[in-house]
Amino acid sequence: MADLPLLENISNIYKRMSHAAMRAGRNPDDIKLIAVTKTVSIEMVRQAVDAGLRIFGESKVQEAIKKVMSDELRVTSNKIKWHLIGHLQKNKAKAAVELFDMIQSVDSLELAETLNKQAEKLGKIQEVLIQVKLSVNDDKHGILKENLISMIGQVIKLKNLDLKGLMTIPPYFENPEDARPYFRELRELRDNINELRVTGYALRELSMGMTNDFEVAIEEGATMIRIGTAIFGERKLEEAL
Repeated sequence: MADLPLLENISNIYKRMSHAAMRAGRNPDDIKLIAVTKTVSIEMVRQAVDAGLRIFGESKVQEAIKKVMSDELRVTSNKIKWHLIGHLQKNKAKAAVELFDMIQSVDSLELAETLNKQAEKLGKIQEVLIQVKLSVNDDKHGILKENLISMIGQVIKLKNLDLKGLMTIPPYFENPEDARPYFRELRELRDNINELRVTGYALRELSMGMTNDFEVAIEEGATMIRIGTAIFGERKLEEAL
């Protein structure tokens, strides 16, 4: 049974999602909530499942292994999906393909090719997003926008990857309005790619927006938002697992 503060937090997030969607003339059902479980205990994740959450995001493969493979959560595995939202090193590609339903942080053709090989070995079609770096002045990972169309053209040739859309992490701003241009730019990139028929099919997903700025992201077209602190509260590394 989920505790009351967690239920209240989740309810509040859904209300804010709905209001942001309505302001933009969008259907709230078109937006997926990804609950970010970095440093969150297995018990708290289980409570979040009991509260109705179904998609969880992890930043590191090593931490995800402990949760995805835990006895407490494996009994719920048919109910939930796991997304990798953090930077992935090629030497962790095999484990990532084994663990995650979607890998949101594909940031190079080399990584995509490695994931494709591992997915082929497992007989799996791996859903992925390409991470786009929209600010050259920070340390975020991602492919530069000028290289995006070329990379997409290569990724869609990889038979064991299913490219669903784009992801970005803008710089952190105290004022969420300052992140709006980044979210708008990612949407425009996605729309331009669809108009050019680069993939032969429409990319749908835009994963963008976190606790501080998710409402602005929704107003600019986010289909996935990644929320940790607003659901689980402030966490410290030593509290994990």
